[in-house]
Parts: sequence; C-alpha cells; structure tokens
Amino acid sequence: MFCPFCAPITFECMNMSKAKSTRDRRIALPGVTRVTRSSINPQDSRRSKPTDSGLVDDLSLMSVSEQQASLARKGKSYQSSKAVLSSSPSGSSVPRGALETISRLMKLGRVRNIVVVAGAGISTGSGIPDFRTPGTGLYANLAKYDIPYPEAIFNIDYFSDNPHPFFSLAKELYPGHHRPNYVHYFIRMLHQKGLLLRMYTQNIDGLEKLCGIPDDKLVEAHGSFATAACHLCYTPYPAEEAKQAIMNGNVPICTFCAGAVKPNVVFFGEDLPEKYFQHAQDFPKADLLMIMGTSLKIEPFASLVNTVKSTVPRLLLNRDPVGPFERRPLRRADYMELGDLSDSVQKLAEILGWHSEIQDLMNSHETGLCSYTDPSNSSGENSDSSETDSMH
Repeated sequence: MFCPFCAPITFECMNMSKAKSTRDRRIALPGVTRVTRSSINPQDSRRSKPTDSGLVDDLSLMSVSEQQASLARKGKSYQSSKAVLSSSPSGSSVPRGALETISRLMKLGRVRNIVVVAGAGISTGSGIPDFRTPGTGLYANLAKYDIPYPEAIFNIDYFSDNPHPFFSLAKELYPGHHRPNYVHYFIRMLHQKGLLLRMYTQNIDGLEKLCGIPDDKLVEAHGSFATAACHLCYTPYPAEEAKQAIMNGNVPICTFCAGAVKPNVVFFGEDLPEKYFQHAQDFPKADLLMIMGTSLKIEPFASLVNTVKSTVPRLLLNRDPVGPFERRPLRRADYMELGDLSDSVQKLAEILGWHSEIQDLMNSHETGLCSYTDPSNSSGENSDSSETDSMH
C-alpha cells in the first residue's frame, strides 16, 4: 500500500529546510521522469452500465455464481439465462467457470509466464487488515493517531512535519508478527512449477519473501521494512537500529542531516523503487495475469493490469470487481472469481491438482519458520511463539 524508492539525488544538505516540500528538496536527474505513488480520483472513474444486447457476452465470461448475481441485478433469472445462451448464434450452453477455464489453459501448457499482481487482500488470511474495507480496514481505524485524513499517515510531507503518527502505527506494521497463508504458498508453487514470471506486490508485510518467493521473482512496488534511510537526504541507516528506536518510542535521526529516518516503505509523494520499472519488460511477456486481493485504487500500480496484450487472459480473484473488471461487458479474455480469496485460490489449486503439494510445502516451510529465532529478540525466544497459525 505504500510507494516506491528513489534514485540517488544530489543536494545541498546544509541548506536544507524542513519547510520545503519533498519535491523541492529533490533534484531531478536529467532525462528521468519521476513516477510517484498517488490515489485515483473517484470522479475519474467511469463505469458503463450493461445492456441486454451484451447479456450473452457478459455471462460467457463469468463463473456460474457471478452469472446468478449479475442476472439478479438485471431482474432476470438464472434458469431463463440458459435459454438466452443456448439460443445464441454459436449455440453455446452455460460456459465453463473462470477457474476451470484458466486451469485448463495451464494444464494444456498454454501458460508459461504468469505475472501476479497482489494487494493487501492476500494477507488478510494471515491476520493483517487491508486498508479500505469499511469498519475493519486500516484506514477506518486511525482515529487514535489524530491525523487530518487517513492517508496522511503515509504522506511524505505530513511525515516530514510530524513523524510520530506513522512511527506509532509502524510498531504494529513491522514484520515478524504474522506468517504467510495459503495464498502466498500458492504463488510460491507457481514459481516451483516454473510458471511465475514475476510477482508485483503492493504489500510491505514481507510475507512473500517469508514464504520463499525468491528476490528475483518479486517486485515490492511499495517498498519494505528491510532497509531504512533518511527521508530528507536518503542516506542509508541501519534497519535494525531504526526498528529498535521506533519500538522504543523514539524517532531515529540521520547522523548526516538530522532528518527523521524511516523504513523504506513508499509514501504518497515518494518515488517508486527502481525495480518497479521491470514491468515494461515483464507485462508484454506475460501469457496470464493473475490479480489478487487489491482495490486497484493506487496509481501507477493500478494501471499495470492494462499493460498486458489484449489477447492475454486476466483472472481477477477478489472480493469485489475492481478496475477494468467493473465494466460490462468484460473484455473477452477477462475472467473473475469473486468471494473469499483464500477459498477461491484453494479451489483453483484443487482443480489444478496442487492442493496436497501446497499443504505439504506449507507444513514443511512453517516448521522451519517456527524454529527460527529472531536475532532482534534479546531474550532469545521464538519471535512467532505467541502467534496462531491462520493459514488454513
């Protein structure tokens, strides 16, 4: 949910002033266009209403459960829709579901370069709240931090004036309190099967790495807690020292310019990490795009899903339709399975015949994680000893 890194910058450190905006503090590199994290303006979203003439195409791209929901909104019954479908010029009957269609492509070997785009929803099964769910999302529970609006806690200019709200929240966000769940291990299984081209994640919880997805297969588009730096001059700072200061209620201070140090998670208004720009090579190569657990509200990450070829299948596994999947009719190569993400992913794994393999992988890997002792824990106790495994 956060925003990416920045390229090296030159500046006059001694003349810095916290009163300047972040943009003014940076000197742009010649010929380089800055790409920063931002929210989509809800007024810019355009949603077209489905028409009866598009009913057959609409239904042909949905799973059975989605057909029922869509027809109910149109005031039509699912049973009557079968007649509509069977009377179509092609003479087709009720179509195969989204998961069955995608799994068939995978089994036939037509998919070899899968790109996964993931958001906070893949980690809710690990006990980490997402950001935007009403009532339970992170943004709905920030009143205690006394901030002017929810997103301010991840705004770099607000942080520059008052870092304390973020540091208070960071105590809860630091990795080490949660474990990967079934969804993470499904993505790792894609890698082990030689099918994962790359995973692009908005998450900063580190669970992708913890479940064993290699660094070269992972793009943490909104950064991580693994490193830290001064938010003014970008001088690197020991990540463990920054963590200890934050956990003790202190603000880590840069020894070079006296600016506040923060973990390298990307805030609104900050540059995306260099690795993010691999998308220019990855997405044109993709032969399947899987979109999981995201609201597609944060740019430029949200627009990545529109950069695959128009003939490439896109599978949305999500609670609700988002982004281009809100349009009707759907693009012919678009598929979606709505509902609980863990249930949908497990269903896909079962169709593929991978469920037992994933369970075995989870059990063996989690045994290793449970025996791991966090070196930052001075008592030498298992850092996960008090956690309840919520992966199943």
